[in-house]
This record gives sequence, structure tokens and C-alpha cells, in this order.
Amino acid sequence: MKLIWAAMLMLSSSFLIFILIKRKVSWNWFWRFSLHLVAAAGALYFINESGIAPQAYIPINPVTVSTIVVLGVPGAALLAGLQWIVV
Repeated sequence: MKLIWAAMLMLSSSFLIFILIKRKVSWNWFWRFSLHLVAAAGALYFINESGIAPQAYIPINPVTVSTIVVLGVPGAALLAGLQWIVV
């Protein structure tokens, strides 16, 4: 089963790369997304290590980083509020 999933991943990745090269899509979106991703991870690290919210520790994982990438500062407040309510 793992072999089938790996084959599907390889095939879909190769089709995506082929489409991006064939259409000559600008890589500007990729750089902007990468910048937002790094900024979100850096913001989470800063919040966790600076002690701004000592009772809230937000783990750095794909779900929390993508929440902050999509929602921005309100996403960080949302995660801190969820952390406060749950724990």
C-alpha cells in the first residue's frame, strides 16, 4: 500500500512540475509563499521564546504555521486563544 501512495505522489509531483515548466508560470508566488512561511515560523518561535504569553506555548508544526500563514496575526491570536481554552 505504501508503494502505491509513493507512486501516486511521484506521478502527481512530476505532472505538477511539467505543468509549471510548460506554462512558464512565474515563480514569484512561490517566493512570496516561502517568505510568509518563514515569517510565520519565526513569529511562533518569537512568541514561544520571548515570554510575551508565558502561559501559552504554541508548538511549531505544519498546522499551526499554515494557520498563521493564511490568517496572519489574527491566526496567532486564534491559536493562543485555543491554547488558553483547551489547557
